[in-house]
Amino acid sequence: MTWLAQLEIDYTLGGERTVAHHTHNGPLRVLQSLYPEPGGICHNVLVHPPGGLVGGDALTITITGADHTHALITTPGATRFYRSNQDLAVQRTVITLAGRSRLEWLPLEAIAYDQCLAENHLTVNLDADSEFIGWDVTAFGLPNASLPYLQGSFMQHIEVPGIWLERGRLDASDARLMNGPLGLAGHRCMASVFFVSGKPIERTRREQALELARSTVGSHALCTTAGVTSPNPQVIVLRVLAPMVEPAMQLLRQVWQVWRQHLWQLPATTPRVWST
Repeated sequence: MTWLAQLEIDYTLGGERTVAHHTHNGPLRVLQSLYPEPGGICHNVLVHPPGGLVGGDALTITITGADHTHALITTPGATRFYRSNQDLAVQRTVITLAGRSRLEWLPLEAIAYDQCLAENHLTVNLDADSEFIGWDVTAFGLPNASLPYLQGSFMQHIEVPGIWLERGRLDASDARLMNGPLGLAGHRCMASVFFVSGKPIERTRREQALELARSTVGSHALCTTAGVTSPNPQVIVLRVLAPMVEPAMQLLRQVWQVWRQHLWQLPATTPRVWST
């Protein structure tokens, strides 16, 4: 049995709070909105009860943010792309922000299991005054559980139309890509965290954000496999390779926290679900 699921979340202002209005079709849900910090910032957790995707499954997540809204979205666990006999498993997330809205997209990792055929898409559309912080973490197999990624294909697509595009297919049988020094070099987790603005980031603000991220990387155990760049005047991105998810996620959380404080003057309030 395949699952075709859609979830739509529309964020609007309700008094001094950001309020989530959501509809769904199929096994994809958003839990109760939480407000663990000042400013009416809405925290939501997305859940997918089946626990993963197999060939033929398709999940579509559509998120909109109205002017002056601010929301943070995460998940309680990994997104798992399981073995497929023939068909693709696809997750598509489309985020559209209007006016002076902000969104933080912080799902836990995606895991590409052996023999999966999977695609994971993220598209972010921004008005000139809207801003976005997001991350993407992908693990290939579960090497510590003796479940290596030996066969299969995983395609990752991250796009801010007209501004930034990262797209790559990781085929488990491509030894040069998976193990070569110009590829993953034997690492089995790749991750990135990115700040995107709907207009060019003021130079001093951008340079300070780069320096904060580089300082954080410099004192981290993954300092030799991480780097921070600004490939576009509207984008700042940190990329890292790691042998497993946990150290990569730790680094991303640290950079997200310093960026949140510097770019938005907000405390590093972590979602409650991360500590459960």
